[in-house]
Amino acid sequence: MFTDEELKKATDNYSENSIIGRGGFGMVFKGILPNNQVVAIKRSIKVDSTQVEQFINEVVALSQINNKNVVKLLGCCLETEVPLLVYEFISNGTLHDHLHDEGKMYSFTWDVRLRIAAEVAEVLAYLHTTISIPIIHRDIKSANILLDDKCVAKVADFGASKLAPVDQEQLGTMVQGTCGYLDPEYMQTGELTDKSDVYSFGVVLVELLTREKAISYAKPENERSLAVCFLRKIKEDRLFEIFDEQIVSDSAMEQLKEVANLARRCLKLKEIGDLNSDLSAL
Repeated sequence: MFTDEELKKATDNYSENSIIGRGGFGMVFKGILPNNQVVAIKRSIKVDSTQVEQFINEVVALSQINNKNVVKLLGCCLETEVPLLVYEFISNGTLHDHLHDEGKMYSFTWDVRLRIAAEVAEVLAYLHTTISIPIIHRDIKSANILLDDKCVAKVADFGASKLAPVDQEQLGTMVQGTCGYLDPEYMQTGELTDKSDVYSFGVVLVELLTREKAISYAKPENERSLAVCFLRKIKEDRLFEIFDEQIVSDSAMEQLKEVANLARRCLKLKEIGDLNSDLSAL
């Protein structure tokens, strides 16, 4: 447990210079504790029941998880109107930054991308099939995959997550997630299953293959959705047109085809039986 005073000191009173992330939920600050440990502190902008629910979701989910590829929750502060969450600090930004930030445009080899895909797949298989009460993340996307200084993936942000008791095949919920990554079936029915995470992971795979964003409003309407565009290219046998040139080589071609096929299966939900074994094997 952390005190409000302790976290204010760690962030220089939540100064602008300590901000490392912003979103609809609020802000994430970099903090340095008295023992020189660097941490990330999530602080909500507004006080409402949704923020409190997300805090509870995150604490409940992360308290059950012990996985090297999930960001660790170190503690919280209950002295503020909306509780603050304190995490291990992951130094290298997000997968979204590495793939899409034009100001950075990291060199990103296929081997590194494939390993990141495998690490995220293992986390999903762990959440869905290994822990005693399965967890559906509900917001898998490249911006919620952090990378450390060795580009090891760390899945973050369990604020939207849901526990999925094993005797319930689906949960009725208010649709939540990020445009471009949302499972169309879940959007239509509001019935949440682990396949919703699998669909979102499929979109991340396509991002890794193409270096294109999940949704791009600058493009014509029929090309805005990366998932729809990807499936259309496969159907037209024009897949290689959208692979990122940086990763195309004779030696990687078979792996590219296999990952593209896995992405297709993730996105074509009605054809999926149980893909979690495939995710474990990736």
